[in-house]
Amino acid sequence: MCHCKIISTFFIAIVCCGVSTVKTADLHILDHDVSILVNETQNVELVLEGKLQKPVEVKLETQHKDVVRANPSIIGLNPPGPWLFEVTGLKPGLSLVYINSNSTPSSELNTIQAFVRVTVQHSYVLEYISLTVGWIYFAAWSVSFYPQIYHNWERKSVVGLNFDFMALNLLGFTLYAVFNFGLYFVPEIEKEYFERHPTGTNPVQMNDIVFAVHATFATLFTIIQCFCYESGAQRVSTTARSILFLFFLIITTTLGLTLFEKLAWLDFIYYCSYIKLTITLIKYIPQAYMNYQRKSTVGWSIGNVILDFTGGILSMAQMLVNAFNYDDLQSIIGDPVKFGLGLFSVVFDVFFIVQHYCLYRDISYELLPGDSTEAITQPSSTAESE
Repeated sequence: MCHCKIISTFFIAIVCCGVSTVKTADLHILDHDVSILVNETQNVELVLEGKLQKPVEVKLETQHKDVVRANPSIIGLNPPGPWLFEVTGLKPGLSLVYINSNSTPSSELNTIQAFVRVTVQHSYVLEYISLTVGWIYFAAWSVSFYPQIYHNWERKSVVGLNFDFMALNLLGFTLYAVFNFGLYFVPEIEKEYFERHPTGTNPVQMNDIVFAVHATFATLFTIIQCFCYESGAQRVSTTARSILFLFFLIITTTLGLTLFEKLAWLDFIYYCSYIKLTITLIKYIPQAYMNYQRKSTVGWSIGNVILDFTGGILSMAQMLVNAFNYDDLQSIIGDPVKFGLGLFSVVFDVFFIVQHYCLYRDISYELLPGDSTEAITQPSSTAESE
């Protein structure tokens, strides 16, 4: 009995060793993103890691044949490699070029990473313009928090700065930071994303993380000022508290489902981003209405508005430049949320500018003496005389 057990164990070991010798070779492309002009050709390199049992042929497939031409259409893989193929831009757009290895058993050749995203554009100049515009609006949005902070410090008062706006803003930027951190720094979440979008790219970049964290702390610092300086009778309204409580229920519910593995972590951070988008749609309303009630914009920094307006205009301008450069109007039509949110913010900024420079321009800071509690509920003497 003992001898039989030894023989069977030895036999299993031999089988396992035999199986382990059959290893999958990985075929991949080092650079998954290539940018070329119309009628321009560029070489792409295929690299093989591991060993093939025998030479095989693979076929190049092109997602949009009217955008990119790949040549040759068939590549013979006879190690050691590497192998080159050409991609030529036919018209502006984006196309995927990938390896089809249906004739080769998947146990022998893994081609999951053998793809390249080819972007064909009209002009590199427009690409540089788009990049420059992107950094300018990033800077404008980042700096936009400081005029309000300075305004509060100069006046030693936050009367006129709506607390509902601040509370919604803090939650919005915090959730935006959670989304960016999760998708960029957490391997499990990033893996889930690529499982759903195997040929996609991570939509979160380092500048997104820097902006989200900076915006969260700048907003938190402004809220701390609200506790330190004169605030009058201002407080977070019942309506805003109800909205925040609803968001809290959504967050805690989805987090609970995620912890009990009923929901993927990627879906949880998506819910966080949806709440952030909703907050962007509603957060300006309390401040605009408060300005209307007081017939004054005193306490609400116009510098903040102008920088936010600049960032919003440049953000939409970049989308339009990219749409033209890549003949990709679908990036705007097909994704109206991003463009619509930018436009929505710009519309509110225009409204604030009209309030400040047209509707309530005759109401100066001196007409709200000491930013007292009465200044919140009672219009100034100039407003009354009008």
